[in-house]
Amino acid sequence: MMDELLQGRVELVDDEGNEEPYRVLRVMEMNERHYVVLQSEVDKKEEPLILRVEGNIETDNITFSGIEDDEEWENVAEAFDTILFELDDQS
Repeated sequence: MMDELLQGRVELVDDEGNEEPYRVLRVMEMNERHYVVLQSEVDKKEEPLILRVEGNIETDNITFSGIEDDEEWENVAEAFDTILFELDDQS
């Protein structure tokens, strides 16, 4: 799965077992954890998802999970906003 992240595309499976393609907007490491921002390729107006990457990235055995802790969410969202804002300024 980490290879897919680096190539810019992943497939997520919803609660009903349907696969949906997502484009990887950004991968970030913070506080010894990895996070990813994903944009739906089916509904481009949908808000991007920010998920924590769980598992071992070295063995490519990873999954995604939501961020439940409010403080962690705020820190990660702020870091991604800063990165994406800086990228917009450069273009």
